[in-house]
Amino acid sequence: MPETEFLATIAAILVLLVLSAFFSGSETALTATSRARLHELERRGEKRAGIVSRLIAAPERLISSILLGNNFVNVLASALATNLLLSVFGDAGVVYATFVMTALILIFSEVVPKTYAILQPERSALQVAWPLRLAVRLLAPVAAGVQLVVRGLFRLFGVKIDADRPILSVHEELRGVIDLHHREGTVVKDDRDMLGGVLDLRNLEVSDVIVHRTKMVSMDIEAPPEDILAAVLNTGYSRIPMWQGGPDNIVGILHAKELLRGLNKTRGNIARINIKSLCSTPWFVPDTTPLSEQLNAFLKRKTQFAVVVDEYGEVMGLVTLEDILEEIVGEIIDEHDTLVSGISRLSDGSAIVEGTVAIRDLNRAMGWSLPEDEATTVAGLVIHEARMIPDTAQAFTFHDFRFEVLKRRRNQITSLKIKPL
Repeated sequence: MPETEFLATIAAILVLLVLSAFFSGSETALTATSRARLHELERRGEKRAGIVSRLIAAPERLISSILLGNNFVNVLASALATNLLLSVFGDAGVVYATFVMTALILIFSEVVPKTYAILQPERSALQVAWPLRLAVRLLAPVAAGVQLVVRGLFRLFGVKIDADRPILSVHEELRGVIDLHHREGTVVKDDRDMLGGVLDLRNLEVSDVIVHRTKMVSMDIEAPPEDILAAVLNTGYSRIPMWQGGPDNIVGILHAKELLRGLNKTRGNIARINIKSLCSTPWFVPDTTPLSEQLNAFLKRKTQFAVVVDEYGEVMGLVTLEDILEEIVGEIIDEHDTLVSGISRLSDGSAIVEGTVAIRDLNRAMGWSLPEDEATTVAGLVIHEARMIPDTAQAFTFHDFRFEVLKRRRNQITSLKIKPL
């Protein structure tokens, strides 16, 4: 082989290796870069960020073009190297070309550019934005043909490809990012729970956070004003549902401030107060209302209290703005709340839990992952899994936990011991 042809072949191989590094690094940079970061850069006026965002918006065309270009330059470089070494070493040149090109492509066209792209994804993506857009445009017709062939092959096996449908929803993607950073130690547990609580609002219903009717403090509106005043003072709650004829017939909501105003008007003569005139109209909401919608409704109506009813109109309990906020920030304790949460930690990693404790609260407190979609409370989960109402001292094992019933009152499980296996 003439010397000029020899040098030209080497130069062509080097150029092809550079192009291979470009395609490999571009693929890694564009798949590893943060779309949120690109959006912020584009908002600040960075034109290259807009180009990268548009390329990522069509992932199938982008990947097809990159793979097409990368494979083409790799195969061509290997062919040229084989021809070159065959002219120098004869038939043994095939072996030499295989080892040499494998090492060169692996180190300089794969590992080095991809490592750099992983370490600085946004910077790398911006650097390749203009040339990559040109490459995608040039290779687009061939890449489109490749896509048609691939889709046809998948259809033969009954697999449908929807390029516009993401594998994960935005909320699931955010949840995954939060959990990943928590495992890596960059996001503490409290922050993870708070951010996760915001994302979970759309998946939770009012029935998941209500104060059940068995724990709801309410009073007969016909009761003597003295008894009502004493009840308001003893409960420590600012709003009391008032019923007439029966606890299911909620006719008004008594606010402690209105009661104080009534006392002030009557100069402390409680007997002269008309309780009915002090009550506001109750607001009834379905138990199936998503928490995100209920939060918006609270903000829109400028109120913090609602009575929850089921599909038959029966009172199930009540929900407050604080109940929803606690799903985000955790338990809110004020000077009138009790510190008893119904969960007692034991030294062996187990816990004594009241049956009415919400599974979500237990998972947050203990760092567990009991399923929350099968039941709302711990007792409900045990009954759901056991397909029966267990007796005292009965024990069950499911979801990698051992549940032992400690106390039962009639048909209600009141206390359990839960131990992770």
